[in-house]
Amino acid sequence: MYRTLLPLALAAVLACPTVAAEENTQSLLTEGGVAALEAEAPVEVDRFREGVRLFTDRTYTAPVPPEGLEDLAIVRSAIDGQPFRGTRPGVLYALTPSKHRPEAATQEDELAQHGFRKVDMPEFQLFGRNPIDIVSVYQKEVAEGEELALGKWVVFLGRPGLTVSVRPPKPWSENEGELLYNGIRLPKTWPPRNMVRDCREPMPVPYLEYPPEVIPIDVGRQLFVDDFLIEATGLRREFHQPVKYEGNPVLRPETELEMNQGYCPNAAPFSDGVFYDPEDGLLKMWYQAGWFDGVALATSRDGLRWQRPDLDVVPGTNRVLAPRDDLRRDGVSVWLDHDAEDPAERFKMYFFARQGKIGQRLTGGGTFLLTSPDGIDWAWRGEVGRTSDNNTFFYNPFRKVWVFSVRHGSRFGGRARSYWESTEFLAPLGGWGASPPVFWLGADRLDQPHPAIGNAPQLYKLDAVAYESLMLGLLQPHYGPENPECAKGGFPKLTELHVAFSRDGFHWDRSARETFIGATMEPDSWERAYIHSAGGVCLVMGDKLYFYYGAFQGDESNRNPIGHWNGMYANASTGLAILRRDGFASMGAGEEGGTLTTRPVKFQGRHLFVNVDCPEGELRVEVLDREGNVVEPFAAANCTPVSSDSTLVQVTWGGADDLSVLAGKPVRFRFYLTRGELYAFWVSPDASGASHGYVAAGGPGFTGPTDTVGKGQ
Repeated sequence: MYRTLLPLALAAVLACPTVAAEENTQSLLTEGGVAALEAEAPVEVDRFREGVRLFTDRTYTAPVPPEGLEDLAIVRSAIDGQPFRGTRPGVLYALTPSKHRPEAATQEDELAQHGFRKVDMPEFQLFGRNPIDIVSVYQKEVAEGEELALGKWVVFLGRPGLTVSVRPPKPWSENEGELLYNGIRLPKTWPPRNMVRDCREPMPVPYLEYPPEVIPIDVGRQLFVDDFLIEATGLRREFHQPVKYEGNPVLRPETELEMNQGYCPNAAPFSDGVFYDPEDGLLKMWYQAGWFDGVALATSRDGLRWQRPDLDVVPGTNRVLAPRDDLRRDGVSVWLDHDAEDPAERFKMYFFARQGKIGQRLTGGGTFLLTSPDGIDWAWRGEVGRTSDNNTFFYNPFRKVWVFSVRHGSRFGGRARSYWESTEFLAPLGGWGASPPVFWLGADRLDQPHPAIGNAPQLYKLDAVAYESLMLGLLQPHYGPENPECAKGGFPKLTELHVAFSRDGFHWDRSARETFIGATMEPDSWERAYIHSAGGVCLVMGDKLYFYYGAFQGDESNRNPIGHWNGMYANASTGLAILRRDGFASMGAGEEGGTLTTRPVKFQGRHLFVNVDCPEGELRVEVLDREGNVVEPFAAANCTPVSSDSTLVQVTWGGADDLSVLAGKPVRFRFYLTRGELYAFWVSPDASGASHGYVAAGGPGFTGPTDTVGKGQ
């Protein structure tokens, strides 16, 4: 969702119109030179006239301009805002609602802080008929080099001749921002603001184009899901999908709460969350019990058999959050925060609500943040600014930020995602502040329509979690049909799950385009369509990863017009898909064998471990210095060959107790493999093989968010 833009890739100069206005307005709108601006993402310059489009990502159009503004130049950018820098001084005008209108999305205070002053002109309706879209006019003289980082929403005007160009992103080799755990240095401007909302090209991954000269590998198992770690190889990469549990579904609508008076029976995560809680040794699943009807909790010891505890929140049920009057849940996202400073905030929830009653048409409600000490008793902490449904959040422990994955629209890609981060979970209360969510990603040209439907795919949702040494994402492509068609037919729309990986927490490598967890599309199947990921993404269960997902069958006997969901959203259950630990991708070799050489890496650990499947083959490893010379005694000839299928096996060499003599020095590992698959490697400070990487939503044996136990797990 981004394209590389050359300097002046977009520039427009308009012919000078005649401006007629009263004397005081005339002077305000014609004095000063013509400003030139530079932006970080594509913008357009047009004439401010009746019917002109106001934003690049909305269809709103302007009315007849009021006297004094006719045929000025309009800078058309995304409604969420666009950072500008002045490259030539001149007069710039801004339109935004005034604060005196209730609930107005205004940038009046921000404009004042940037030196804009209100123009003595009547307010006017910029588009539509909603009073909150009545705007005032503001003005300032923009200086050369001045930065204007304004949020949602401001419309900029200028005198004819206004020029806007697009600033190309600097190569990542020149970054001067935050240094990450893996050697990646971010740009100073973060998160990036140059992602193009309506671009259909695959998202670039700049750290793969500009990898660090030396990669620290002290955090977590090092996975071969991309070429970040690989300098040269003759091995072949293969992506793998989990296997669905033969006992599925592990949870189906059965209780009175889940049957929901016969209206849309549901017992499945609608995002929600599945985590292992080390305090009581239980797996905990928050899920939707009944459609738009509160949040319930199920628990398990083994992840296969789930119980519904009798809780005190609503006696006789396992409900932890009941509807508030006519406020009914939609998408909910839950997180277990192991590092919470306040025990009362150990569990966190992001809650989108709608208004209405069972069986009635539900309307937009609001988005709320909640916290809990135990995941059962929840405190409502306040309301977030304007959002839509199917928003989620997750914690990025590598940068210690909470990331909110916000639904936004895209002209060509339909549903898409925007990004917002903060070190404080409660920071969004009252609105997103001066820096609203920035566009993140959407469906691209490699997302192909489903052959049975034919609609252009959209990006419905993104859940993510820290897994070992990277961020693991589950993306939910939406293939259609749209809601009205599904409601009339009583069947669910089709969404499935794809896997993606990120080493900076923002850019996603989507090389694995195969469906990760899919639907059956069979009318009598409990997982016919509408597959949803769960917050926390997966759990580490010994040598396996457990992925829980919600799936819908629908009910074609209930075919209703849009707004009555009893058919398309009926009969949701919970499934389980199981993958080998680290098993997302492997580097493999056949009878002829092959090698893989890493880029220069450095570590403080002592013991090399691998995740490998080669019981009929062999793996050997040698260590090279930066010049490519073998470091004795760590030659392949001295390596004790590994011939096993194990997610945790140590590599040793004759003549060396461990790798401690190489600690802190840049080296390369070269792997020699025959008849097998290599999934990961890591250097541990512990003989147990503890990776000290992140274990997603946890699992039995782990005492916190990271693997500190190794073989003891």
